[in-house]
Amino acid sequence: MPAVRPSLPHSRALHVCALLVCALAAPAFAAEPAAPAPPPLAAFFDNAVFSAAELSPNGKFLAVRFSSDNKRDRLIVIDLASNATTVVAQFDDRDVNTFQWVNNERLVLDSTDKRIGLGDMVHGPGLFAVNRDGSNFRQLVHLTWAAFKQRSVTRITLPPDHYLVRQTGAQASDEVYLTNPKRDGVRENGDIKYVNLIRLNTVTGRAETVARPGPALSWLLDHKGQPRLCVTLENNLETIWYLDPSSNEWRTLASFDRYAGGKDAFTPLAFGPDGTLYVTSNAGKDKLALHTFDLASKRISAEPLVSLTDYDFKGQLVTSGEKLLGARYLSDAQATVWFDSKMKTLQASIDAALPSTVNLITPAARPDSPWVLVQSYSDQQPEYYALYNIQTGKFTGVGSTRERIVPDQMATQELVRLTARDGLALPAWLTLPHPAGPGKGQRKNLPMVVLVHGGPYLRGSEWGWSAEGQFLASRGYAVLQPEFRGSTGFGDKHYKAGWKQWGLKMQDDIADATRWAIAQGIADPKRICIAGASYGGYATLMGLVNDPALYKCGINWAGVTDIKLLYTGHWSATSDASSAYLKYGAPTLIGDPDKDAAQLRATSPLLQAARITQPLLMAYGGADRRVPLYHGQKFYDAVKAGNPEVEWVVYQEEGHGWSLPKNRIDFWGRVEKFLGRHIGTP
Repeated sequence: MPAVRPSLPHSRALHVCALLVCALAAPAFAAEPAAPAPPPLAAFFDNAVFSAAELSPNGKFLAVRFSSDNKRDRLIVIDLASNATTVVAQFDDRDVNTFQWVNNERLVLDSTDKRIGLGDMVHGPGLFAVNRDGSNFRQLVHLTWAAFKQRSVTRITLPPDHYLVRQTGAQASDEVYLTNPKRDGVRENGDIKYVNLIRLNTVTGRAETVARPGPALSWLLDHKGQPRLCVTLENNLETIWYLDPSSNEWRTLASFDRYAGGKDAFTPLAFGPDGTLYVTSNAGKDKLALHTFDLASKRISAEPLVSLTDYDFKGQLVTSGEKLLGARYLSDAQATVWFDSKMKTLQASIDAALPSTVNLITPAARPDSPWVLVQSYSDQQPEYYALYNIQTGKFTGVGSTRERIVPDQMATQELVRLTARDGLALPAWLTLPHPAGPGKGQRKNLPMVVLVHGGPYLRGSEWGWSAEGQFLASRGYAVLQPEFRGSTGFGDKHYKAGWKQWGLKMQDDIADATRWAIAQGIADPKRICIAGASYGGYATLMGLVNDPALYKCGINWAGVTDIKLLYTGHWSATSDASSAYLKYGAPTLIGDPDKDAAQLRATSPLLQAARITQPLLMAYGGADRRVPLYHGQKFYDAVKAGNPEVEWVVYQEEGHGWSLPKNRIDFWGRVEKFLGRHIGTP
């Protein structure tokens, strides 16, 4: 099937209505006049008032997660026939987090506390169930071990280490599935030995463990919501098992190296309504594509169902009733290829009505519903949800995830392609300030921030609105986000070209992208700052080391400062990297601590801290287990001796990134002042 590419809007983005509190109303699409001053920090980095919506299986009700007046996030159900709203779940001391419909009458939800950071959390997410009218509310999973040990014998509950599976199945019973990871106990939150799958009745609380074929890592339910696939991991060997309905016995489908992959490697995606298994695989080619998998012959289909010219397939199936309607995927932006002719026609009608945005359609699980949920966005428009009535052709607004953002004031983003010094094609995301913003219409010779993504073995960005890029652009900076080699989503060659290239060719790619922006006249060569978190923080430090003439300053938050520290750790903290990854994955992708010791020393920012003399802003989380605080502290102690312009901040309660609005606002306020001092003026 040929690639289907979304029609990306370049005209003024839709200005949507404010979130409705008590009832739904039609969205107002008129643009507001541009504000004389850039939006405040809170508009970008505060928690969203509206954050999620999901149709009931029959499409007659809408569940919404919403907060108002600085209160906790609550779960609201709206009757679409009458517009009547009911608050079905709320807590005094916690926020509703994820939720999903169990069936047409019942929902299940877990919780979080958005007012505290990771380091202060003493509760787990728990699990609760409630009817759509607010009745029959009950706790299914405890929040703490202490509470679980004191539970009443008349009330069946599970301990805190049980987590909701986000696979809905048929949604025709009172049951859902949970995962229950079992750890080795060597250290707190130690390595996962295996993951149990638990079938749970949300009315009675009765639970049953599904028999597993080995040390399970993950599970996949079929379209009816029955366990059908299990992925096990022993050392580096990943095995995929199929529970054959004819024998009710597990049998193997494939085994391969989890980290190195191979020609026959694949990733299970979903089961279709007819029992067909859909997988993603490159089948020996460069790009991942969507294939079917023959369960009898244990072979991947020769021809893909969906393949993309420039991107790996990453997405999900879209079904309704017993029919496969299409597949959602990510190219430069999100899009859907529809196999169903009626859905193709519906997509065309909605796109004609909303021409300035990407419009993602989610139908109800039952095909006779008149409603579909539409999620719209663009590079200037944050995600906005609306209901569309197929019978009347009318939209009903639900809410915007960033209600304080005015699209007309936002920057534009585009995917550019350049060539690295060794000939490798490099995609990069370029965000340019709004013409009416700071700089008074200047689109050339701009101060620029090179924003390096973390991972590094993941895709950095996609076309759409993002808080960080838009905030920097609103302050007058061009923002360049290179998808350097090692980034995923752009083919196997691009991905593997980054293996063992930390501080080497991966770093060269970032520098080549920066020089491209200078050559294009976009960036002022004297006003460029490199910035990033996690691996992006590492790349920031190595950029200052390798290319001191290119980068005027650097911003590193939660960044790795020495590759060997990823392996050796420190007595004061424990990384959350599994021992299997450190033994089998990291040596292949990053470097072997013994065989590649010389390379790791040469590419260690910590060992070269004395070479960094540019202004530097560093920020770390005191409770970070991905890149523990000692990474930052060791580097800060080493660099400050010879560099008087190092700013250092620790958010003690935070983990690997900033979960609290106050810390996001504080950090990006520091970034704004830091950039203003060093590259903000000609």
